[in-house]
Amino acid sequence: MARVETGNIRLKRRKRILKHSKGYRGGRNNLKRTAMEAVEKGWNHAYAHRRTRKREFRRLWIVRINAAARMHGLSYNRLMNGLKIAGIELNRKVLADIAVHDEAGFAQIAALAKASS
Repeated sequence: MARVETGNIRLKRRKRILKHSKGYRGGRNNLKRTAMEAVEKGWNHAYAHRRTRKREFRRLWIVRINAAARMHGLSYNRLMNGLKIAGIELNRKVLADIAVHDEAGFAQIAALAKASS
């Protein structure tokens, strides 16, 4: 059987891993095995946290909407129910943005929700 040299492929693999581990401390940025472990762990965290981020933002929007709703004499669930009955289809992201940046606009939305519930 012929002897196979991995030459270029091995260097390409090493280079690719070390490129991804740039900025890591200690041997994690220049030793192939430790760099590989660090990079894979980083990829796993990135994958998981892309999903966690969505949950965290939804929670933040709900907290902001609730705080603004209570300033207008409503609870979060009464506001959302009133909006649904009134046929106002604003998602939580937009509602939270309005609550933070446009108090007068949110007051009108809250008044509509209060009237319809």
